[in-house]
Amino acid sequence: MSASGGNKAIIAALAANLTIAALKFVAFALTRSSSMLAEGIHSVADSGNQLLLLLGGKRAKRQASPEHPFGYGRERYIYAFIVSIVLFSVGGLFALYEAYHKYQDPHPIEGSFWWVPLAVLIGAIIAESFSFRTAIRESNHTRGDMGWIRFVRTAKAPELPVILLEDFGALIGLVFALFGVSMTLLTDNGMWDAAGTAMIGLLLVGIAAVLAVETKSLLLGESAKASDVAKIEAAIASDGSTRIIHLKTLHLGPEELLVAAKITVEGQENGRQIAAVINGAEQRIRTAVPIATAIYLEPDLYSPRAAATPSANGSSTRSLPSEE
Repeated sequence: MSASGGNKAIIAALAANLTIAALKFVAFALTRSSSMLAEGIHSVADSGNQLLLLLGGKRAKRQASPEHPFGYGRERYIYAFIVSIVLFSVGGLFALYEAYHKYQDPHPIEGSFWWVPLAVLIGAIIAESFSFRTAIRESNHTRGDMGWIRFVRTAKAPELPVILLEDFGALIGLVFALFGVSMTLLTDNGMWDAAGTAMIGLLLVGIAAVLAVETKSLLLGESAKASDVAKIEAAIASDGSTRIIHLKTLHLGPEELLVAAKITVEGQENGRQIAAVINGAEQRIRTAVPIATAIYLEPDLYSPRAAATPSANGSSTRSLPSEE
């Protein structure tokens, strides 16, 4: 997934959330609806999250340094993890607190501006739908035939999965708020407003938990996807004489992949020939998987007694012990 596609979805979501947040706060000021306050804070949290994602993308572009020789690609993962914390604390926990506060004092929505929350929520649903559609369209460029759950769980670039979950949560939260406000207006019972606010809080806490789990996995370091591992294996073996003894991969960032492998160099008589085999394998790997930015290949000899075993890479890579 390119960063440009992610940025397009982020900017679309940011523009929608800033406008919607202002309208929600106006509606809260006129009606004192806790659902509107929770939704206003939710939109502010989402706007801050989108700024964090843009900041992470910018910082990740910095050049490698002696202190960080593999670059700063994981900055994008760090900021995505911060997003999950913000969504949990500022969005989810605040909504739950506000629901409890409204439960203690369940006043109805009164006054001549009773219609304002309904108008704002309906308009917000329309605006969020456009933002969500943009995120879906950008995601479709890279997810292929994967289902949405698998896409969120396996994507190496965090921006689009984060925006997808945020926009999805925003739409469902707006429906909850519309339910709470509508029932409060129909029954003159503020408990419905409190219930809608609590539903928003629980929704945001759940989405934040999913984001935290997925971005934590990226921070710990994930291997290349199975299709890229297969391409690397095929590239190394494509000269007909080189094979993999052991292979490991690690994402240094969404578009930066570390490849470390022990490969056979049978029949080579001197260092120049061994170097030529290794350089050829590196070139084939970069051609097959362009995001392989750091490649380290160790030459060794193949043992006919070795048995194929699963690699620690987490894929179906062969792992063959070499001759002592």
